[in-house]
Amino acid sequence: MNYLVNSLLFLHIVGGSAGLITGTLNILGRKGGVRHKTVGRIFYFSMLLAGTSALILSRIHENNFLFMIGIFTLYMVISGKRYLKHRTVPLSGSLPLEWTLCGLMFITGMVLIGSGLYALFRSNLFGLVFLTFGIIGLLMVRQDFLNFTGRSGRAYGLLTHLQRMTGAFIASLTAFLVVNARYFPDQIPGILFWLLPTVVFTPLISKWSRKYAQKVELEDSTQ
Repeated sequence: MNYLVNSLLFLHIVGGSAGLITGTLNILGRKGGVRHKTVGRIFYFSMLLAGTSALILSRIHENNFLFMIGIFTLYMVISGKRYLKHRTVPLSGSLPLEWTLCGLMFITGMVLIGSGLYALFRSNLFGLVFLTFGIIGLLMVRQDFLNFTGRSGRAYGLLTHLQRMTGAFIASLTAFLVVNARYFPDQIPGILFWLLPTVVFTPLISKWSRKYAQKVELEDSTQ
């Protein structure tokens, strides 16, 4: 059992580290080129490895929170990759994988929110972490529903891809900060390591999304 746990932990660290590095490169680099796509593939498989190993480890250690975070990470990275297939083409027909991911995220989001409210009721501020992730999860589910039912704009595929992959990078950065929190001054509240990447990058995601949407609208107006 120790060998299995150590092997899974090693794979989780490798996947998370590679995801953090490649995610940083793609966030800082030019979008859409060959380099971006190649690095993006490495990021995708790295995060799949990190998320899958987290799910297995969570069952071995009976850590329900880690299990839900694993689902959260896999949902973002897989749905983000799938949205590249759709791009600006309206969704049609059966989408079994997409709806399955959406359903799992809905359940996870509801459980996270319930856990957060319960924790806050017991005066545990870590409940804010549960609430934050749960609300973000449900907002993404709502976005999926609008996309799947044809109620989104023309460029929803690439926009959602950008948002989901950045979200997966946030998960990787958050894990890095939490694991290495012991190297920071003790005066820094532990909850800060869980929420800081989300607080910093969420406005950036909104800014990048608006910028891309405006670019698409400009292209439409010139056609």
